[in-house]
Amino acid sequence: MKFIEHRIADRRILRLIRKWLQAGVMEDGRWSRTSVGTPQGAVISPLLANVYMHYVLDLWVEQWRGKRAEGDCIIVRYADDFVMGFQHRHEAERFRMELEQRLGQFGLKLHPGKTRLIEFGRFAAERRRKRGQGRPATFEFLGFVHACGTTRTNGRFTVVRRTSTVRLRTKVKWLRAQLMIRRHRPIAELGAWLGRVVQGHFNYFAVPGNGTRLGAFRTEVIRAWMHALRRRSQRHRMPWSRFARYVRWWMPRPRILHPYPSVRFDARHPR
Repeated sequence: MKFIEHRIADRRILRLIRKWLQAGVMEDGRWSRTSVGTPQGAVISPLLANVYMHYVLDLWVEQWRGKRAEGDCIIVRYADDFVMGFQHRHEAERFRMELEQRLGQFGLKLHPGKTRLIEFGRFAAERRRKRGQGRPATFEFLGFVHACGTTRTNGRFTVVRRTSTVRLRTKVKWLRAQLMIRRHRPIAELGAWLGRVVQGHFNYFAVPGNGTRLGAFRTEVIRAWMHALRRRSQRHRMPWSRFARYVRWWMPRPRILHPYPSVRFDARHPR
């Protein structure tokens, strides 16, 4: 609340936020009290988390980078998840120790299962090969698995981004369950709904280099749809020749929708 009062002076808004923090969470018909932090799953929680992390982490990292860092230091944060990159390993190790102390002052701590230090970047593969080690480690962030790779044209370093296997399996499993529940709906209605779900998946995950995972997701959805339609009765009348028309009508094809980050963030000052 002290951080919010830096931005908001209206007492009515502050009183409303306090009530929101103390309202608790209703899940599966059961109410649970929220004693500390923001209510898990509440609508306002991401907004309050961004405000809190701005003062706890963002401003502190900016100050640390200007006064303590010798090499490059970058940070990418979304809500309470963030990835940091350091040019020198010893600075990364020192920052991690100081970060734990900083978060402890505000009642936070790093997740032990998601916090790790890895060697990553355009020189990681070459350095590990000279030491007789394997490929550079990968990391997951915002539903993507990030890995070190090279371009096909000139062999330059690039960050390969693919859909997380866990995220992909979870989405396919949810779709299979939904298709079995909706299998008796009209085929046109079911196809239109399924097409919107698949297109929404593509709108987020259709980044350069992720075409294989997009195609795999579409294939699994088609198989699940076919299985659900054939389970509408004990004697199905759904051959592949007929089902293929439905796929062409309602199932979007995977295609890359987002440019490379170097193109998206190529902001230049006007002359």
